[in-house]
Amino acid sequence: MDMMVARTVPPFAVHEPSQIGEARRRIVELGASIGLDSDRQGRLALVVNELGSNLVKHASGGVLLIGAVETPAAIEVLAIDRGAGMASVAECFRDGYSTAGSPGTGLGAVQRLAALVDVYTMQPGGTAIVARVAAEARRAGGGTVLDVGAVSVPKTGEVVCGDGFAVADDGERASVIVVDGLGHGPGAAAAARLAVRAFEAEPGRPPGAQVAAIHDALRGSRGAAVAVARVDGARGVVDYAGLGNIAGTIVSGGVGRHLVSGNGTAGHEAGRINQFTYPWVDDALLVMHSDGLGSRWQIERYPGLPARHPSLVAGVLYRDWSRGRDDVTVVAARRRVA
Repeated sequence: MDMMVARTVPPFAVHEPSQIGEARRRIVELGASIGLDSDRQGRLALVVNELGSNLVKHASGGVLLIGAVETPAAIEVLAIDRGAGMASVAECFRDGYSTAGSPGTGLGAVQRLAALVDVYTMQPGGTAIVARVAAEARRAGGGTVLDVGAVSVPKTGEVVCGDGFAVADDGERASVIVVDGLGHGPGAAAAARLAVRAFEAEPGRPPGAQVAAIHDALRGSRGAAVAVARVDGARGVVDYAGLGNIAGTIVSGGVGRHLVSGNGTAGHEAGRINQFTYPWVDDALLVMHSDGLGSRWQIERYPGLPARHPSLVAGVLYRDWSRGRDDVTVVAARRRVA
């Protein structure tokens, strides 16, 4: 069973060329820590250079968000901005194309260096670009039910994120957990890690039983809000259970359906833990997030976004709907495209 557990670092603000070097150094160090060899570390450094330079030249700055996926090992770089957007994505990725007087090879190079690249842009509204450099040549996530993307960012001023998430996928069913430790900082992060470890211990449990097990595991901790979704493609359903203010939405046909969580706090108070079942169709998109993201987002505002890679969904929602005063985690998942 593939297990996706991401380690995150605070976002890198990039508004001038001098900020790119520090981001590159720390991101390459993170890549080395998860097993990227020297060749792929070099590719990762070039990807960071190109995406960072693109933010400075074409968008007057933006943010680089980094995720380290441990199984299968990969580093994901997500560049987001509020610039003018791209008039033509295909032209911007063509070698030799430039609107800033540069050689114009940046985004074309990213496409050659990374195992996965995707783009979402609006005029006006800005651009999001995701690039993933994997330790192995095979496509990260191959042979799994879902393509998954996530943003998990600590509150400004904090080093660690008090939220957590994980994905377990056995090729037939996939389970997703999002957890928000109460408060923020190290105590919240410790509670979130306990919840993720309980999930990892038996990832195939039905969501209701999973949340109950996490509730028991968190006794004596700070406590957390938690939700678990299990996508069963063969049955065409999503089973879902939650405690507290983790939000879940299934988007299909451009319309979102909110998923039901119960009142309570895992590790402290929980009444009856209910599991609900919802239909899951081929074009469905699952979005789960902590309350660091505002709940009033509407997917209809973003034409074409549900069809892009889920990391772009998570990144765009984070860019436009983060409350800015708490940890925030957004996980998006949709049926894997072969």
